[in-house]
Amino acid sequence: MNMQTSNVMAPPAPKRLEDMQLPVVMMRDILLKTMFRKNVDMVSDVAKAVCLPTAVTQQLIDMSREQRFLEATGTLNANSGNEMGYQLTDAGKARALDALAQSEYFGPMPVPLDVYREQIKRQSIRNIQITRQQLTAAMGHLILPDSLLDHLGPAVGSGRSILMYGPPGNGKSSISNGIRDAMGDKIYVPRAIEYAGQVITVYDPIVHSKAEGDEQDPNALRRVARFDTRYVKCDRPTVITGGELSLNMLDLVYNPTARTYQAPLQLKSTGGIFIVDDLGRQEEPPQALVNRWIVPLEENKDILALQSGEKFEVPFDTLVIFSTNFHPNEIFDQAALRRIFYKIKIDGPSQENFLKIFALVAKKKKMPLDEAALIHLLKKKYPTIDNVYANYQPVFLIDQMISICEFEGIPYQMSPELIDRAWANMFVKDEHIVK
Repeated sequence: MNMQTSNVMAPPAPKRLEDMQLPVVMMRDILLKTMFRKNVDMVSDVAKAVCLPTAVTQQLIDMSREQRFLEATGTLNANSGNEMGYQLTDAGKARALDALAQSEYFGPMPVPLDVYREQIKRQSIRNIQITRQQLTAAMGHLILPDSLLDHLGPAVGSGRSILMYGPPGNGKSSISNGIRDAMGDKIYVPRAIEYAGQVITVYDPIVHSKAEGDEQDPNALRRVARFDTRYVKCDRPTVITGGELSLNMLDLVYNPTARTYQAPLQLKSTGGIFIVDDLGRQEEPPQALVNRWIVPLEENKDILALQSGEKFEVPFDTLVIFSTNFHPNEIFDQAALRRIFYKIKIDGPSQENFLKIFALVAKKKKMPLDEAALIHLLKKKYPTIDNVYANYQPVFLIDQMISICEFEGIPYQMSPELIDRAWANMFVKDEHIVK
């Protein structure tokens, strides 16, 4: 029976070798390489290493024995529930070394790309229903105008692309992270996938957060695994890239030594969010970056290429969030803009919201508010910058005043004089420096 996690159906564990849909020789070679490299000999340990149920692992072992690559050690291990041990024959060692010369990959059995496609449908980002309440809760630490959530909610719920633009320092990155936090459910990420006999590793501990407390023993002899352990149960992934993003980061990465591939960033983010922060700061022009995303965004599929030059399709099931400090018309042509489904302007706060943020930050940092200091800030300082407020400014100013108080050895306080000193560090005065 398939288990459900927040309405996401788990991948069912294979019951027989035929369920695997992988080339038999490939499976046998991965088994031999794993036993050779990891020095495992008990069926339960081998099953754990290749992430398959014991019954399926036993079938693979029996097949390898028939082919004279494995032999029983003839001893029952009392510590392993009287399991029979197996070892590689000389022919098996030769075959393992030959297979390792072709590909260093061993360990978890890969999931065929077509089988993974089915799992992507079960856990699609487009199946997510996000309510105003969930989004508000996830953005609880941010003070945002209601109108912003009016736009943001439907955009996130659609699982389509979003462009957030507006002046710097107003929380575009924090809002992106809040969207991620609003998606509370879990999905299943394959450790590796297989296409045309090639192995592509997908699960990446840097990108994927493993679900806590959901370890299961895939090898319990009297119990069927609750889901296919070739997958790892994870939070929906979030990949955040900034100015370092380049077009080649969106290609398959080939490791010539191991002769395996690593999934590109957008494939690792399947079922989750891909955030392109600071668009316009990359070496490649924004238009070129967006052009690379056009087919995936429109057709829900991406095209990758193997070393041989062979191209193949992979599902594209990712909410892409572009974030920029530039006006969209400055960096995109109209065709590109039309393809980005939602355009949301993230503006600085109103004076009223600025004061709310300022009061909240002061309370959190145990800085007493002072009426004279606030009047000085609003009436004397902000008019010098045309009363343009930004969300980062309260934190910046209060942190500066705290540093000054600590340096002067006085209790935390704010005053017009301290506001002036903090303000001086927020902006650099325009002046000519003689070289």
